Amino acid sequence: MPRPVKTPRVESLERVVLCIDDNDVLLECYKEFLEDFGFKVLVAPCGRRGLELAELSLVDLVLLDYQMPEMDGFQVTAKLRRTCPGTPIILLSGAVDIPAPMLELVDGFVPKADLTRRLLPAIAELIGMPKLPSQAAKAPSERPSIASASI
Repeated sequence: MPRPVKTPRVESLERVVLCIDDNDVLLECYKEFLEDFGFKVLVAPCGRRGLELAELSLVDLVLLDYQMPEMDGFQVTAKLRRTCPGTPIILLSGAVDIPAPMLELVDGFVPKADLTRRLLPAIAELIGMPKLPSQAAKAPSERPSIASASI
């Protein structure tokens, strides 16, 4: 069976972020938060599904949880580096002891405890966006925020 071919993206300012996390609440929070800033967001509840989406879609950046069952962030990152070379990966984790080899494989690390302050600047730096609008400029939302989601 032939491998699916990625569909070329029509010239657009919309950037695609793939979020891979086994926590469904966090996935929904990431999706809504990033969509508020104009990103198109793909979500995957496990490493395998994330790898499938990365192979089928043109992804500008991957947000990846470190501690997941089945495939952890290290295993997913190693495979992403082979299938999607050059795609920036930001590791997200509530863990404090991330092994040095893992940190060397990714392009950025944001502790989940500090997401609201550090996530957007890390994304902007890695995908070459000079400045993203501040969250304070956005209208308040009744949706759950990444600051209040359990890690």
